Amino acid sequence: MNQTRTFLMFALLAVAYLLFIAWEKDYAPPPPVAAASASSAAIPLADGSVPGAIPTTATPTAASGTAAAIATDVAHAAPSPSQLITINTDVLHLSVDTRGGSVVHADLLAYPNAPRTHKAPNPPPTVLLANDDKHYFVAQSGLVSSSDTAPQDQPNHQALFQSAQTAYTLADGQNELNVDLTWQDAAGLKVTKTYSFKRGSYVIGMSQRIDNGAAQAWQGNAYLQLLRVEPPKASNWLANYTNPETRSFQGAAWYTGEKFEKLSLADFKKEKDQLNSQIKGGWAAMLRLYFVTAWIPPAGETDQYTTQTINPDSAQPRYLIRAVGPTLSVAPGQSFTSQTRLYLGPNVQGTLDAVAPGLDLTIDYGMFKVIAVPMHWVLSQFHAISKNWGLSIILLVLLIKGLSWKLTAVQYKSSAKMRKLAPRIQALKERYGDDKVKMQQATMELYKKEKVNPMGGCLPVLITMPVFYGLFYVLEYSLELRHAAFLWIPDLSAPDPFYILPIIYALVMLGTQWLNPVAAGMDPAQAKMMKVMPLLFTVMFAFFPAGLCLYYAVNGLVGLGQQWWVTHHVDREQDVVKAA
Repeated sequence: MNQTRTFLMFALLAVAYLLFIAWEKDYAPPPPVAAASASSAAIPLADGSVPGAIPTTATPTAASGTAAAIATDVAHAAPSPSQLITINTDVLHLSVDTRGGSVVHADLLAYPNAPRTHKAPNPPPTVLLANDDKHYFVAQSGLVSSSDTAPQDQPNHQALFQSAQTAYTLADGQNELNVDLTWQDAAGLKVTKTYSFKRGSYVIGMSQRIDNGAAQAWQGNAYLQLLRVEPPKASNWLANYTNPETRSFQGAAWYTGEKFEKLSLADFKKEKDQLNSQIKGGWAAMLRLYFVTAWIPPAGETDQYTTQTINPDSAQPRYLIRAVGPTLSVAPGQSFTSQTRLYLGPNVQGTLDAVAPGLDLTIDYGMFKVIAVPMHWVLSQFHAISKNWGLSIILLVLLIKGLSWKLTAVQYKSSAKMRKLAPRIQALKERYGDDKVKMQQATMELYKKEKVNPMGGCLPVLITMPVFYGLFYVLEYSLELRHAAFLWIPDLSAPDPFYILPIIYALVMLGTQWLNPVAAGMDPAQAKMMKVMPLLFTVMFAFFPAGLCLYYAVNGLVGLGQQWWVTHHVDREQDVVKAA
């Protein structure tokens, strides 16, 4: 098969794969959801933000009635004023609202929201959590009672906590920082919510200590939840298309202890896809490109996990994933502490499993994971040597081309021989006219006589295609390439600002077509398609990440050199045969 058909095959396979991904997103069956046991009914949802406690003796109907009462009380409760507490560590800048002790703002200080340039040497940090309506994304926690106590009288995430200070800082030389918030009711029940921070860590410890100074036992549940809106889109389609976050997964994810599952924001409103399961040793997260926010309960604890859309018919619905812990009972005069962890940080390959089992799976390379993960490892090893991600990509190209050199040589050799046969195939077409059967027989006899395998160029393409797709995911979703500079390119995860790499690739395609002109006898429509392929790929690559364009440009240049060398030797061999 000649090189022009190889280009067409590549384009068609790429389109087919993108269509498959779109179909899978819209029509694939939902992940299996385990049914809750009879002893732990589905968590009744109150106003969509405060859960009801897991009933121990009440029927689900009664529990739902309690939740409805909670919803009514919450809706009409007049909120007391709250204040924001600022917390600064060496890697995080947080705001915690005394309203429930919720984390309502988080800046990742080591990850600026834009590349560093001469004009902007210190861009602001990436905002992971935010409390404004347009970017709303918060981490909430609390306790709900099994009694009929009104929600405003419970230590849930709407209760008003107290703090001794309004600002906390992890000082130089200090390795750990604890921030306490307290709540107490008139009956003597006291709750102390403590956030613990360690230097250099994105893992935040969170405990809720219950001191029961009341005359009666307290029963209820601790819960954790993440609540967010869909991120705003740019005002024009071009900005959305070139933004890798727009193309990436946005939504909830969870781990069952054995399996990683996720639910996109677009699928939250589908009732059949909702999560409602008891999970032991799992975690609940919200994902965005490069970063993850996750509540991680204790490994031996069985929690009830649910998802829900809040105000689904509004202009800006909110999406929730929640984990409700087992029922707690604290006798009068006794204490109990509920422990958990919150991860607010980067999605770095090979580091997250040390935080919690399965958390590394949030870097989802899809069906090409088996190829993408080793490729990422090799790319990281090259970076350890070169100290530059652009050079690492070039070294990866050279490694892959070296390993596939003989395989691609077969492809180029087949293309060169097919090109030599093109005039004779055209003569056969003129001789047999519209008699396709005789034309095919004569063509196959010619191939057999000249010892040419028309499929010789197809197999290498089919074998190397998964490598290309695996690399696409690595370069598209790897945090390491975010804002990584190379030569004139300020950010390898964003498009080339000067379109130099797409133009280089277009020139490579033109050079390939020059070495392998359109074969005589090719279908006219196919021939026209081949002529516009360089232009189409230039436009397409203009919006791709520069790291991906760098790979294909260098890969194309090396391939063009190899093709010229193989074609030159095939021509010399045939000249020798003719001379003999």
